[in-house]
Amino acid sequence: MNNLVERFINYAKINTQSDENSKQSPSTNGQSELGKMLEEELKSIGLEDVSLDENGYLMATLPSNSSKETPVIGFISHLDTSPDFNSENVNPQVIDNYYGKNIVLNQKNNIVLSPIEFPSLNNYIGQSLIVTDGLTLLGADNKAGIAEIITAVEYLVKHPEIKHGTIKVAFTPDEEIGRGADKFDVKKFGADFAYTVDGGGLGEIEYENFNAARAKIAIQGLNVHPGTAKNKMKNSMLIAMELNSMLPGHQTPEHTDNYEGFYHLTEFNGTVESSTVNYIIRDHDKAEFNRKKDLMIKIVDHLNIKYGPRTVKITMIDQYYNMREKIEPNYHIVELSLKAMNELAIKPKVIPIRGGTDGARLSFMGLPCPNLFTGGHNFHSKFEFIPINSMEKAVMTIVKIAELNAR
Repeated sequence: MNNLVERFINYAKINTQSDENSKQSPSTNGQSELGKMLEEELKSIGLEDVSLDENGYLMATLPSNSSKETPVIGFISHLDTSPDFNSENVNPQVIDNYYGKNIVLNQKNNIVLSPIEFPSLNNYIGQSLIVTDGLTLLGADNKAGIAEIITAVEYLVKHPEIKHGTIKVAFTPDEEIGRGADKFDVKKFGADFAYTVDGGGLGEIEYENFNAARAKIAIQGLNVHPGTAKNKMKNSMLIAMELNSMLPGHQTPEHTDNYEGFYHLTEFNGTVESSTVNYIIRDHDKAEFNRKKDLMIKIVDHLNIKYGPRTVKITMIDQYYNMREKIEPNYHIVELSLKAMNELAIKPKVIPIRGGTDGARLSFMGLPCPNLFTGGHNFHSKFEFIPINSMEKAVMTIVKIAELNAR
């Protein structure tokens, strides 16, 4: 595992920020650049059937070295980083033997990673951390997952005494903009089940995620001179604010955690004449999820009665569903990962994902796919960090899962 850190840092320096406004796949050229680099790396390690398709999906196979017939297992990570934070010129820094105080990420700009603001740092005193330079995200979501998977399969190649079944590897584009599973060929991949390696802190295993929908709302107002506006003007921005005020005020991301769902206003653009507001709607419980969507539609209907037909138009689409529905009938996959962690003296943390992964959609495409930890913290921000020890344990968890699957 000597090259794990070097591998991750090399990947992190390639700008693979995805772009939801792009129609191509991958949505950005940086993802193609990383995909081509990984394609050559997988070949050099000795994997077979290495293929990078025209849509940026990279797949490869590590053949079985076991005489037993075992299920085919897959490990999946995504190439892109978040479009919501700068990923140009990522410059990772290694902090050896973290001593429990503030880490100065950028002295010039006085940017500090503080254990007061981020108490999880206190769990890693005495360990080595990889941090940002305070100007970009780090990209551990999900380049840490990529580095860990490749390091794990390389370890298995170099240690043939560890028996394992056939292992499939895949790296997907555009997960951060919700397209990671769009063109994933489950049949070609050929795994019986898989794990996305896309989670957070040490020991996390997740098989529940939000049901998710997106609502785009267009509001048509009427603009006249404010001096003669009485009983004539319809201010679309005020109507948008009224709509938002009719949603439950406590059901927003900043007021919810664990299994609690929310409405999240993600964008607001407007003038008196016209406005657009975009929301994402999330809930782990399918019935509550449907109630949230119904409430949004009822509010729109009410506003159209109040202000006139076609004043407010809503377009709502479901994005993904809670993979628990597909994982529970295949719970042995989760049990396999728990056993692997326990054998490695890693304390498992079974938690719900307050978001989604490729695995959610893949599970509904016939590939049951819970989510494993990478070790990272504070994703999508300049305060992102990842302990090297947690990365190494992620590698050994992948190796141990492969080994246990062949016993």
